[in-house]
Amino acid sequence: MSASDDLRLVVVIPALNEEATIADVIGHVPVAFEGVSSVEVVVVDDGSTDRTAALAREAGAHVVSHPSNRGVGAAFATGIDAALRLGADVVVNMDGDGQFAPEDIPALVRPILEDGYGFVTCTRFGNRRYVPQMPRVKRWGNRVMCRLVNWVIRNGTFTDVSCGFRAYTRDTALRLNLFGRFTYTQESFIDLASKEVRMTEVPLRVRGVRQFGQSRVASNLWRYAFQTLPIIARAMRDTRPLTFFGILALAFFLLGCLQAGFVSGWWLATGKTAPWSSLVTIGAACIIISILVGTMALIADQLGRVRRVQEELLTLARRAHYIAPPVDGGLADRADAPAEFPVISAASREPAATKADSPAWKPDHAAAPERKTVGGLTSR
Repeated sequence: MSASDDLRLVVVIPALNEEATIADVIGHVPVAFEGVSSVEVVVVDDGSTDRTAALAREAGAHVVSHPSNRGVGAAFATGIDAALRLGADVVVNMDGDGQFAPEDIPALVRPILEDGYGFVTCTRFGNRRYVPQMPRVKRWGNRVMCRLVNWVIRNGTFTDVSCGFRAYTRDTALRLNLFGRFTYTQESFIDLASKEVRMTEVPLRVRGVRQFGQSRVASNLWRYAFQTLPIIARAMRDTRPLTFFGILALAFFLLGCLQAGFVSGWWLATGKTAPWSSLVTIGAACIIISILVGTMALIADQLGRVRRVQEELLTLARRAHYIAPPVDGGLADRADAPAEFPVISAASREPAATKADSPAWKPDHAAAPERKTVGGLTSR
């Protein structure tokens, strides 16, 4: 994919009760820039109880509404589906709370346009000048999560695996196969790394703390860890089953050998196993369990090969399903559009009237009400 192509970009914004910022965020999304001929916005209203959906429509975005709150991961999956139905060549995902600057979208997608990457994520910690102000415990949690995900994907070097400002090529979006409903951020890395998608990160300036309300994902570190760790564990189980079950088998084997060795040493020293006789049974049970789990690891590895073949078939089926271009640029006109996700037909986004004290954060300048072109970027 080269920057000379005239590509269609769709910005997906999952939102829950973001009426204070959603219109301003949409208004600052570029309508075109070098290498991208058109930009559309899809807002996934994940069961909002305020005017998020109405304000997004007024700002000119397509709106997909969930009847109830399903979680960020489910909203992301719905947004990817909507973007592909709109014929997106590149999909950008960002939050609707104003923490990310829409003016940075060209910088985010540049590695896709110029270097052929399939996935690009914003990093808040890759450049010391851009590190945002945030609670120390959250920064520590991000480091721990990075180390875990980098280990799972085998020697990764990513500095931020939790940021929601990301870009995907069409082919990468078609190959995504995610299951987590609470979040999708870490699972995306593991899934795409297992499919050998080229990935990179771009340092960008991000607001560290929301201006309005609280994050529905990371407002509580312990809840975030409790919800996220099972998603990472299941993703590792699915993509690296031999390693996942092999580690469990090795742990049980070493535990059994440790107990058996201790009792053996005690018997050699005293001529009896008491008072540690029970450890003989427990150690033997651990070794037997390790053998069973090791056998399970081999079976899971075999099933993992079947899974990879099935995912390739699923990707081919998705390419056939999404091959038809949208009618009149809208989702509602598509005969195969799911009835449970009502989406408005395409509407042109007019430049949003903004103020210098707009609630959406902007990096270095206040927005101007008229559109202008600077360095190949058409903005508001």
